[in-house]
Amino acid sequence: MTDKPAEGNGDEQPQGDFANLTPEEFLARTADGTAKEAAAGARANAAHDALGQAKALAAERTEDLQRLQAEYVNYKKRVDRDRDVARAKGVESVVRDLIPVLDAIHQAEAHGELTGGFKLVADELESLAAKHGLVIFGQAGEEFDPRFHEAMYQVPTPGTGEMRIHEVMQKGVRVGDSLIRPARVAVSVPNGEPAADGAAGDQDDNASGDDKAPDA
Repeated sequence: MTDKPAEGNGDEQPQGDFANLTPEEFLARTADGTAKEAAAGARANAAHDALGQAKALAAERTEDLQRLQAEYVNYKKRVDRDRDVARAKGVESVVRDLIPVLDAIHQAEAHGELTGGFKLVADELESLAAKHGLVIFGQAGEEFDPRFHEAMYQVPTPGTGEMRIHEVMQKGVRVGDSLIRPARVAVSVPNGEPAADGAAGDQDDNASGDDKAPDA
């Protein structure tokens, strides 16, 4: 029988590329491989760090853009609001200058003097003022509102209920939500007494009619 070589006797030599290497060469070769692996790992780590920095920078720039956009939106709102306020003040200034003219027109109308060409001009002026938000208010019979009406005096009246405008002495003026001038009025104040039913007045009228001489 042919004897097989004994296994595991420790005399085997490394196979492959390392079979014919001296111990020094083997250490140099393995050290070179380890260095290459370390270099590759370092490059991977550097790439990962660079990617992380790029992401962080992108997030920072995105936040900057969002902040700039919010600031621009707020600035635009502020500019638009200031423009609206300036426009409203300009209209209000013109309306204040027109109030005496409008008062004269209403007085002329109350006396029946608003006729002809003067009436056409007055109507055009009031139409133009209304186009810019001017409102003339205050009518007898309306409910009294201290926010818009200035009570000059009170008139006690029978009955119960809300105070109402008895007489308008000067119309009120407002532009949009801005009160330019309150309406100056006399106010009917219910005193709680029973209201007259008008029967006595009818009787007086009938009596006066009976006293008249019949027609011939």
